[in-house]
Amino acid sequence: MARYMVLIYGDAQQWDTMTDEQWKAHNAAHAAFVAKAGAQVIDGQQLESVPTATSLRSDALGRINTTDGPFLETKEALGGYYLLEAADLDEVLSLATLLPEVHATHSGVEIRPVVDHG
Repeated sequence: MARYMVLIYGDAQQWDTMTDEQWKAHNAAHAAFVAKAGAQVIDGQQLESVPTATSLRSDALGRINTTDGPFLETKEALGGYYLLEAADLDEVLSLATLLPEVHATHSGVEIRPVVDHG
């Protein structure tokens, strides 16, 4: 079985303005995804909002600089993830269609295989 990282991106302003009812529907969709994926879900978490991010980079002299926020300025931000174990990408794609971010116009999902160094 291979492992896949499902990265969930969206417009943080849209998430911040969701009503309680919208959050309930959103969370119910995630619960349906987790129920369908079952033991294939190795881990998954919602991330704190973009302003809480801290980035590290080195400069030309090798000094490490710490900055507030993500690496890139972008409208869409990483909002959460799932780490799945699946037979192949097709299986992950089938599950990922259950995520509410796939169906919203302000968000999306990226799926990447995890490198196995073993």
